[in-house]
This record gives sequence, C-alpha cells and structure tokens, in this order.
Amino acid sequence: MARIYFYEKPGCINNTRQKKILRNAGHEIIERNLLSESWTADRLRPFFAEKPVADWFNRSAPRIKSGEIIPERIDAGQALALMIEDPLLIRRPLMATTSHYLCGFDTDEVTAMLGMAPQQLSDVGDVESCKQASDHTCKVPDAA
Repeated sequence: MARIYFYEKPGCINNTRQKKILRNAGHEIIERNLLSESWTADRLRPFFAEKPVADWFNRSAPRIKSGEIIPERIDAGQALALMIEDPLLIRRPLMATTSHYLCGFDTDEVTAMLGMAPQQLSDVGDVESCKQASDHTCKVPDAA
C-alpha cells in the first residue's frame, strides 16, 4: 500500500472521511496542515497536473463564494499566487505519494493514483463536495 502525504484543512469533515477511506484501504496517511504549509508555486503546481485552472479552486472558499475571485477568469500564474497568499482557495485535499500528485478527491483519480481497483471506492459516494448548509463558507479554524 502507499504512503500518502495528505494536505488538509484541520477540522474539515470531508477530509476526515477521505482519510478514513484511505486508511481502511490499507494506506498510510501522513497528515499535513494545508493552511500552514510554506507553499511556493513550484511546490504547489504539480498537484494540479493537467486540470483546468478553474478546477484548482475550492468552491467553498469565502473569496470565491463572494464573487471576489472568479476561477474561470484566472490564469495559472495568478492562481498560484492567490493560493500561496490564501491557502483556503486550494481545492482539497492535496495528496502526494513518491511518484504522484493529486488535487481533490475524485474517486476515479484516487484509485488510478494509488493502483486500487475502481470498485474499492465505488460505494463511498461524494466525499468531496461540502455538505454544510448552502450558505456555508470554508473558514479558517479557530486557534485552540
């Protein structure tokens, strides 16, 4: 099984569910706080591979929900700069193994990245979209 570096927002219900799914499949999870990582453009860019720039963004981020940032109008360089400044904009989770990078928890992409049979994740449902109230926006967790 794989060792997965899992960059998450602490307290995110979906990230907790995603980690449980991966652990139950036998993978080792190394948890990292997406919000406190020292991101650079070179370090962040591989996670997005060939995805369209608009798909790099967390649609629940306050700056996107408010209309301040419209992902479809942003190029790759601008997106990376914005995400380094405000990591809440990054679509979660980011996952890395020794040879693969992934943004988001699309089950087809996850199974391909980890060499799992597609049916291993076929019954988990949507574990990426935020299930909070429709007016919910993704916020930075309170400091403990």
